[in-house]
Amino acid sequence: YQPVERKEGLTRRLLEVLLRYRHPAGVITKNALVLRDLDLLAELASHRLVTVAISLTTLNEELRRRLEPRTSSGTNRLKAIEALSRAGVPVFVMVAPIIPALNEPEVPTLLKAAADAGALGAGYTVLRANGAVGEVFGQWLQHHYPDRAAKIMAQVSHLHGGRMSDSVAGRRMKGEGAYAANIARMFTIMRRRYFDGRSLPELDRTAFAPPPQGQLDLFGPSMG
Repeated sequence: YQPVERKEGLTRRLLEVLLRYRHPAGVITKNALVLRDLDLLAELASHRLVTVAISLTTLNEELRRRLEPRTSSGTNRLKAIEALSRAGVPVFVMVAPIIPALNEPEVPTLLKAAADAGALGAGYTVLRANGAVGEVFGQWLQHHYPDRAAKIMAQVSHLHGGRMSDSVAGRRMKGEGAYAANIARMFTIMRRRYFDGRSLPELDRTAFAPPPQGQLDLFGPSMG
């Protein structure tokens, strides 16, 4: 749900196709614009065909504006979780990325707020900064948080074996080492506290009915 989606409506058209052919899907977004398509998502959910993951990074609006400009506020993301949940759409919250000494202390608060809004599950990733992103992130920290920039960079690199980048499957999302273990332990305890007894429903993968003419028929004759 990029800002241009308000004009183009491409995601909505994709959801219409998924519903027409009963194809299960997962949506992940940090934009409350997802509520524009609540009617389609609710219909998909009634057939066990969709889950929605909302990325929740911070409830500190100053940090959100600096870190994720042009995205929905944390408050509006929680409202989206609540509205989706009320409509019967299964919602998962992604606390992502967790950045040491920046939004990491908010993790318990974020999980509680998401659970209170109706989310059924939660996951997380830690920050990694591959390629040129590492240099850009370092400059961003020096500009906005010079008092702790060195500490944050050191702790992020500690999660990835002394590097800011990490492309190793299974390690890049959660990190490794003592600091990563502390984050994992804290997240597990908080998730158990606030999400105990909750789970996402399994999607129905048996109802898919492919179009008679194959892929070219998915969007109808106007796409020809």
